[in-house]
Amino acid sequence: MSFLTRLLNLRPREAPPVLAGLALFFLLFTGYFMLRPVRETMGVAGGVDNLQWLFTGTFVSTLLVLPLFGWLASRVARRRILPYAYGFFIANLLLFAALFLGQPENPWLARTFYIWLSVFNLVAISLAWSVLADVFSTAQAKRLFGMMAGGASLGGLVGPSAGILLVAPLQHSGLLALAALLLAGSIGAAIWLYRWRDRNPLAQHERPAEEERHVSLGGNPFDGAVEVARTPFLMGIALFVVLLASVSTFLYFEQAELVAERFPDPVQQTQVFGLIDMVVQALAIFTQVFLTGRIAQRLGIGVLLVAVPLVIAVGFVWLALAPTFAIFVVIMVARRFGEYALVRPGREMLYTVVSPQQKFKAKNFIDTVVYRGGDAISGWLKRALDLLAELPGLAMFIGAGIALTWAGTGFALGRAQQRREAENVMAEAKAEKGALT
Repeated sequence: MSFLTRLLNLRPREAPPVLAGLALFFLLFTGYFMLRPVRETMGVAGGVDNLQWLFTGTFVSTLLVLPLFGWLASRVARRRILPYAYGFFIANLLLFAALFLGQPENPWLARTFYIWLSVFNLVAISLAWSVLADVFSTAQAKRLFGMMAGGASLGGLVGPSAGILLVAPLQHSGLLALAALLLAGSIGAAIWLYRWRDRNPLAQHERPAEEERHVSLGGNPFDGAVEVARTPFLMGIALFVVLLASVSTFLYFEQAELVAERFPDPVQQTQVFGLIDMVVQALAIFTQVFLTGRIAQRLGIGVLLVAVPLVIAVGFVWLALAPTFAIFVVIMVARRFGEYALVRPGREMLYTVVSPQQKFKAKNFIDTVVYRGGDAISGWLKRALDLLAELPGLAMFIGAGIALTWAGTGFALGRAQQRREAENVMAEAKAEKGALT
């Protein structure tokens, strides 16, 4: 066991919470990735030329959801935000399952589900990371977040496989009901993590913050947006997310066009999307479990945030010069593998040096409204560039420029996080000295 803990870079009594974090993400992502190919198929069914409308609808829906989440976060204890939110999502999934059972070919139901899953995706994943940022210290996050993100990749591997195998016998309605059951399991894992932290508190001067987990954050539903607007560090994270969303959207539109052209059958489309998901997650697991934490510890969070954007910038140029399906798949896999294994854990580590209000409210605002806003704007931009038929590679060259800006923003955030962490360590040292005297 000691060899295994050294191999995984664990400290005493950290194995159980790491397993709980793995379970939280595994169950959440298994359900989501089981449904993701269904969403992509429904997006293609509505017409590739209409994708920008679905992105805009998703952004508008996210704006409507923001005050609801803000109200919940302001009224209930931090440790109960995830169970309440996930419980609401479970009810939604069961309702969609019943509707698809009765109207499987309804195009408006398909579009509604596409938008709903796109909103659910960001809110649910953001909230899971908020719980981890609330439970673990910054030092623990650097070592453990990548490993726990491995649960997301494992779920991303199992989910598409389950979708491919079960979509024929269960149909879409059965997959939704199964996803609801998995989401209920995620609630149990989050509750266990908070109870573990209760039994294993942090240092004495940090305990008041731990006790605050039993009370609500207070404030109003729009505090998240206000926190972002007045905090340069959070503004930097917001810019990073907009650039990430823009790169993802450019590649997503290319994916929809190329898949619709090569695979006209909806069942084949679902299987292709699922296969891409499986390859991405398989590549990500090893990196998350064995490398991400060590990279963050030894080279800093900035390396996690910069490496992938630089690779994607090269990929965009390559795709502009040789726009084939095989090359696109290589770039798409590299982008998503890098995001899951490096960018996402690094981005979430940034939130360990901010206040609880910012970990939940501001983080949710950035991960939902800001992200989907970037989606909507870049979706229309990509559509406009595609209409310039005489310049087919223009969108890819612009994407390369966005990716380079994304890399520069990641570098600046890594430096800012280091400064904040050093300030927090100094403050903790002063607090300990004061307690001793």
